Amino acid sequence: MSLEAILFDRSDLQNVSVKVLDQLLLPYTTAYVPINTIDDGYRVIKLMQVRGAPAIAIVGSLSVLSEAQLLGNENFTQTQTFYDTSDFDRIRSTLKQRLAFLLDSRPTAVNLSNALSEIEKILKNSDTLESFRRQLYEFVCQLIDDDLSNNVKMGNNGAEFLLKQLKSESFDQDFAVLTICNTGSLATSGYGTALGVIRSLWKDASAQLSQEQNSDKKRKVDRGGAKMTHVFPLETRPYNQGSRLTAYELVHDNIPATLIPDSSITYRIATSDIPIKAAFVGADRIVRNGDTANKIGTYQLALICKQFGIKFFVTAPKTTIDSVTETGAGIVVEERKADEFKHVAGTVIDGATGEPQLSGDGKPMAGKVGVAPVGVSVWNPAFDVTPHELIDGIVTEVGVYTKDAEGNFDLTDLFE
Repeated sequence: MSLEAILFDRSDLQNVSVKVLDQLLLPYTTAYVPINTIDDGYRVIKLMQVRGAPAIAIVGSLSVLSEAQLLGNENFTQTQTFYDTSDFDRIRSTLKQRLAFLLDSRPTAVNLSNALSEIEKILKNSDTLESFRRQLYEFVCQLIDDDLSNNVKMGNNGAEFLLKQLKSESFDQDFAVLTICNTGSLATSGYGTALGVIRSLWKDASAQLSQEQNSDKKRKVDRGGAKMTHVFPLETRPYNQGSRLTAYELVHDNIPATLIPDSSITYRIATSDIPIKAAFVGADRIVRNGDTANKIGTYQLALICKQFGIKFFVTAPKTTIDSVTETGAGIVVEERKADEFKHVAGTVIDGATGEPQLSGDGKPMAGKVGVAPVGVSVWNPAFDVTPHELIDGIVTEVGVYTKDAEGNFDLTDLFE
C-alpha cells in the first residue's frame, strides 16, 4: 500500500473533503492538514508541508475546489466580506485574483501554473457558480486520476528503457541507482515519477529473484538480466527531502537502500561494491530544449554522473513541460528564506536512547537547531537548472525521449 500525501473524498460533489499530509513532521509523526480555502492551499505549499510539482498542482487545484464549495454555503457567504456574491461575474473577478495569488506560492513548478491556467479557462467559460464547481470537480478528479496512471506508465517506461540499454551493453549483473529529493507517492497522487521508475525496477528485480529462488537448486540456473538491487538516495540539503521522505518511502516499500550525504556522491560511486548504472531525478519544469529545473543539487549530480559515465534521466509527466520558455536561462528560480538553511528542523531525539522525545500527549516533539551564525549572509535557492547536455533521457508517460546526433532533444509532440 503506497503512502498517501493527499486525502481527497470525492464521493459527494456537493461536499468534498481535502486533507494533506504535513511532510514537515515526517518521518516520525503522521498528521494531516485540512484544506478548506485557497489560503489553506497557499499556506501548505509555501511552507512546504506539501511539495513535489505534481502534488503542488493537485493541492492547489483542490484548494480552489474547496473554496468554490464554500461559496455555495449560505452560512459562509453571509458571514464573509471578501467575495461579492450578488452575481457570478463578481465572483469570477475575485476568483481570478485568487488564482494569481495561489500561483505565487511556488513559481518555479510549472505544473501549478498549467493547472491554474486550465482552471481559469473553466472559470471564463462558466455561466454560474454551480456550473463552475461541477466542471472544476471533474477537472480535479481527472487531474488526480491521470497523474496516478501516468506515474505508473512513466515508471514502467523508464525501467524498461534502462534494462534494454543495459542488455545492449551485455551487462547482466546487479546494479544500483542514485536519486535526489523526493519524487514518490509523497510528491504525487501515488507511485511517483523518478521514484516510480525505481519502484518498477525493484518489481522487475523481485520477480527475477523469486524466479531464481523457485528454480531447482540442484541444477544450474540461467541468470536473468540486470537487476536493480540497491538505491542510494541523497539527503538533499537543506530541506532534507531525501532523508526525511525518500528514505521513508524506500523503507516503507522494503526496497534496499542506503542514505548518503549530498557531498559523498563522487566517493560513493568510486567505492561502491555494486556498480551504479543510472540516476533518476524528477523535475519542476522542463523547457523546450530539455533544460530542467529541479531541486538544488541536481545539477551537480548530473555533472558527477557525466564524469563517471553514469546515465542521467529526468522523469516527469507532460504537465511539467514548459512549451513557452526556450532555454533554462528563462526559468525563474525561487529563493527560499535564509532560516530554512541556517536552521535544521526535525524531531527531537533522546541522546541516550536514540528514540524520539515525546510530549505530554505522547506525540514526538518537533524542534529546530541552529547550524550557522545568526548574522551570516545566506544564498538559498530552492532549485537549480541542469543543462540538457548533461541529460541522457527524459522519461514521460508516453515514452523516453533521447537526443539526436547533434545532442538536441526534440520534445515537440509533448507541447500542447
